[in-house]
Amino acid sequence: MRVYNTLNRKVELIRSIHEKKIGFYACGPTVYFYAHIGNMRTYITQDILRRALIHEGYSVRHVMNITDVGHNVGDGDVGEDKVRMEAKAEHKGMDDIINFYTDKFFKEESILNIQRPEVVCKASEHINDMLELIERLDAGSYLYKASNGVYFDTSLSKKYGELAGTTFERMNKELKAGARVERPQGIRNITDFAVWRFAEHNEKDMVWDTRFGRGFPGWHIECSAMSMKYLGEQIDIHAGGVDHIPIHHTNELAQSEAATGKRFVRYWVHGEFMTVDGHKMSKSLRNIYTVDDIIKRGYLPMAYRYLCLTVHYRNMLNFTFEALEHSQKSLKSIYAIISRISALNDTGTVDKNLAEEIKTVRDSFFSCIEDDIDTPSALSKLHALASLAGRKNLSGAECSRILDVFLEFDEVLGLRFNMHLSSALPKEAKELIEKREDARRNKDFNTSDEIRTRLRKEFKISVEDTDQGTIWFSSID
Repeated sequence: MRVYNTLNRKVELIRSIHEKKIGFYACGPTVYFYAHIGNMRTYITQDILRRALIHEGYSVRHVMNITDVGHNVGDGDVGEDKVRMEAKAEHKGMDDIINFYTDKFFKEESILNIQRPEVVCKASEHINDMLELIERLDAGSYLYKASNGVYFDTSLSKKYGELAGTTFERMNKELKAGARVERPQGIRNITDFAVWRFAEHNEKDMVWDTRFGRGFPGWHIECSAMSMKYLGEQIDIHAGGVDHIPIHHTNELAQSEAATGKRFVRYWVHGEFMTVDGHKMSKSLRNIYTVDDIIKRGYLPMAYRYLCLTVHYRNMLNFTFEALEHSQKSLKSIYAIISRISALNDTGTVDKNLAEEIKTVRDSFFSCIEDDIDTPSALSKLHALASLAGRKNLSGAECSRILDVFLEFDEVLGLRFNMHLSSALPKEAKELIEKREDARRNKDFNTSDEIRTRLRKEFKISVEDTDQGTIWFSSID
């Protein structure tokens, strides 16, 4: 399996530190507000990568952090802590903000069928781990005190800026030229970052007394400390959005390698941004959408997941509701085929030529996935399989063989094909759908509508009539 490594700027064969085991760290949310669909694209990408690795036979230990303290508004060391700022704006305690937005995040991840990592770690619960790492950096003389905190001297970091494709000298020159916010007093280099921030006198929540001062950790030290705690000083894969490359991940890399003297990450994997109708998402344009917004407009959450797969994760995705509608239609056609062929008995034989075609499509699909998670090409193979399923006079055994491949594809795609198997319907709901079909054939549309309403109220199932036949969807589709 191959992925694009941001550090080396090329697609590389994955060679894990430990045989067939992958240590996978992903930057999670800062829980101060709702996650939007652009954020969720990043987590869908990470979920696909994780699923693909597992399908390839790797044992994956996936660790994701929850940033509940230390992340400033500007991603650097200016401005206020995002969670603290939101707590003030909503006149609530920081715990209230953290718990609400954390729960909301995981609910939306579940709706999008994003599998939960093996380890989810809150920054506030790992302060001692961060302090231990800060002690190691201090012992190596990498730290100094400024007016608002304890800082890492980036001039002492070998190859600082390499992940971002630049150098320490160039970064400092460019940042200095474009600086709009005055930096704290005592800063040596504009790229230097705080590992520990001093608290204001009136700040009480999420503040700790340490030998470095009364305060809280910097955002960057959090991820280094937590990844090392759960995955060791060297990890296989570190994932996140491209916005993390120039600051957060660059600083993570610098402090981690300074502390250990070892290569921190083998493969840096980053997902590209999303635009909406060709524009950057912003509150002023009112084009920031959440998963709830999609559902309220009548779209299936899985249609959004499908849409994300139509564009390679390293390419910009332009979200439009027209594109979402097209994705929903494509996905529903697949659901309809799965519902139809799963209802057939596994009888008859499998034609040798058809079996070879099915194998070719299957192998091609996984070749696409193995090639830097090429989901757009993989989807073309999915529809090639759907074309095979649409042939006339297929035996039950042939449909069963095709269905098995659909379900194997979905181990990676995560589009909930298994929920559209005929066997997944409750018995009473299945009988009602059959009665509705009879009513429609007899042009008894009043009865048909009554059954549709009953299915929605009693079973939370929606039915839709398509060229492929009647298809149904649960409330979490």
